[in-house]
Amino acid sequence: MRLSADLLAFCGRLGHDFAAPDHLVRAITHASISSTTRPDNQRLEFLGDRVLGLVMAEALLRADPGAAEGQLAPRFNALVRKETCADVAREIDIGAVLKLGRSEMLSGGRRKEALLGDAIEAVIAAVYLDGGFAAAQAVILHLWADRIEAVESDARDPKTSLQEWAQARKLSPPSYIELRREGPDHAPVFTIQAKLETGEAQTATATSKRAAEQAAASALLARMEQT
Repeated sequence: MRLSADLLAFCGRLGHDFAAPDHLVRAITHASISSTTRPDNQRLEFLGDRVLGLVMAEALLRADPGAAEGQLAPRFNALVRKETCADVAREIDIGAVLKLGRSEMLSGGRRKEALLGDAIEAVIAAVYLDGGFAAAQAVILHLWADRIEAVESDARDPKTSLQEWAQARKLSPPSYIELRREGPDHAPVFTIQAKLETGEAQTATATSKRAAEQAAASALLARMEQT
């Protein structure tokens, strides 16, 4: 099988040339367009998630030999969570090469966070099957390099930190209120308010409710730590 020009360009962004291009084609085929002759990428997602996890766990152990499990776990979660995978997928524009059914395309599938996160995991599995663990490891460490370096600060969960701040002052846990949801169903934008029982509050806007809550918590915590 010969890859099209757009898939060859994608391989360049990915950092891997496929000896067996069929692996890549399957990795970018969504269930909305699959058939008996065109299998989808769901099984590859399952495998890629495990390969990613192993590479990240090993990278964290190497990066900080003295870190305890309690320090490593939040860093690991920050690196492998769906939002991070989707961000990596956007950076290499995986959405441009995804094979989607018509309904999925019309609903904005090329921009959906969960779909993008699943797709990068499937592509990791395709690299693993094509070139072995070393090839998959090289791709992952290249794509995640900046995140691995900055993960200690990124792993700090603002909602947990804000709750701990409140509990230390004998306050109830903060509340999170959805003020607005705008945009089409396939690409909503959420505005969330994080609020303490004492009345202090901060708002934030993001393309997922979780991200908006985290951003609002971070802003509120920063404000309270300055007072």
